[in-house]
Amino acid sequence: MAFEFTDSNFGTTALSAGSVAVVDFWAEWCGPCRALTPVINDLAKEYEGKAVVGKLNVDENPNVSTEYGITSIPAILFFKNGQLVDKQIGAVPKAVLDKKLKALL
Repeated sequence: MAFEFTDSNFGTTALSAGSVAVVDFWAEWCGPCRALTPVINDLAKEYEGKAVVGKLNVDENPNVSTEYGITSIPAILFFKNGQLVDKQIGAVPKAVLDKKLKALL
C-alpha cells in the first residue's frame, strides 16, 4: 500500500536526507488520479525499503500542494535528498514512472 503523505509528515518523509520519494498529488473526485492508484500501490510494494512511494490528497493537505504550485492533478513529484528533481503531470503508464524512479536510485 502506498504511503499517505500529509502536510504534517511531508518534511520528515519526502524531504529527508539520503532518501528518494515519489509523491502522487491527487483528489478523490479526479478520475485519472483514481486510475493511477494501482500503479502507485505497485511501485510502493516494488520499491519498499529503497524509496518512499505514496499519495498526497490535495483537498486535505493544501499547504504542501500550494508550496509546490500544484495546479493540475495527478501530479507526481520525485524527490532525492530533500530536493525536487523530476515531475510528471497526468496519468501515465507504470513504465514511465518506473524508469524515472530507477534513475534516482
